[in-house]
Amino acid sequence: MSKIQLTPKRTVADFDKPYIIAELGSNHNGDMELARKLIKEAKDAGADCVKFQSWSKDSIFSKKTYEDNYFIADDYRNRTDFTLESIVDAYSISEEELIQMKSYADSLGIDCTSTPFSKKEVDFLVDKIQAPFIKIASMDLNNYPFLDYIARKGKPIVISTGLSELYEIDKAIRTIEEAGNNQIVILHCVSIYPPKDSQVNLNNIDTLRILYPQYPIGFSDHTLGITVPIASVVKGVCLIEKHFTLDKNMEGWDHKVSANPEDLKLICSETKRVYEALGSTRISVQEKADRIESFRRSIVTTRTIKAGDIIKLEDLDFKRPGTGISPEYLKQVVGRTAKVELALDKPFSFGDLV
Repeated sequence: MSKIQLTPKRTVADFDKPYIIAELGSNHNGDMELARKLIKEAKDAGADCVKFQSWSKDSIFSKKTYEDNYFIADDYRNRTDFTLESIVDAYSISEEELIQMKSYADSLGIDCTSTPFSKKEVDFLVDKIQAPFIKIASMDLNNYPFLDYIARKGKPIVISTGLSELYEIDKAIRTIEEAGNNQIVILHCVSIYPPKDSQVNLNNIDTLRILYPQYPIGFSDHTLGITVPIASVVKGVCLIEKHFTLDKNMEGWDHKVSANPEDLKLICSETKRVYEALGSTRISVQEKADRIESFRRSIVTTRTIKAGDIIKLEDLDFKRPGTGISPEYLKQVVGRTAKVELALDKPFSFGDLV
């Protein structure tokens, strides 16, 4: 079973207890008091890690995007209260702020990392923050020079595969390996916010595991609700990433597809329940002997049989409890002679037979 040391204190492996990442992204909306509340709530809910996104207005979009003032469905051209550039700037997290948030997370005992969008941000995460691992966003899976740069930092890498064809995923994995890094967690991901259930394709987790048996496979979830991330545990995911917010109706980019504290608590608790319930592949009896006896059946008589009578098939039936002769020994009973009188409808033993 594939396993990597994701953090100094935690390994992740397929079919092991999943490592839960509360993806804060930009759901702090640039407000560090809100960010602190998110970290505390994530810790209280049972998450293993909180993750930010390290971008600035200069590292995420080109000037053309800001000039167009338009990105996907967020049409800022029709707004007068702010522009795309101003909201990107407002929702970013500075280096000093990220240092503070990492320190606060450390004080609570929850892991903290981020997704970089430039080499400068990679250097900061590795050298200043000392993030335990680096998360690569789906949008950068085919940014092979960037993957090479990150891989050479020697940190474990968690990489999302949304937006990508299989050949692009394969080239990304080979790029990281050729840079001397084989500490990789591959996340199945659909970069639709939110996808339809029919678009999630959890079976792709099996495909990735077959193609890359040397690396553990996780799931980055963008569905609404808690059902799909919990279900992914049955596929043996080593890690689950879920967007996290305090209020799904808050102004911002990802709040509506995020888990709130109640959701995250259920995801953390129920994924652990599912993991425990998966158990072993070895079939063995779990029930206590007295329960087995209570539920199983014994051979009983359909009439009172006197001592010396030959027992016929029509003289016998099968009823609870299973404290007498088991039905599996029926052939060893039929044709035998009763040593003693056998009362109607009661289990008996081989000692009662000749």
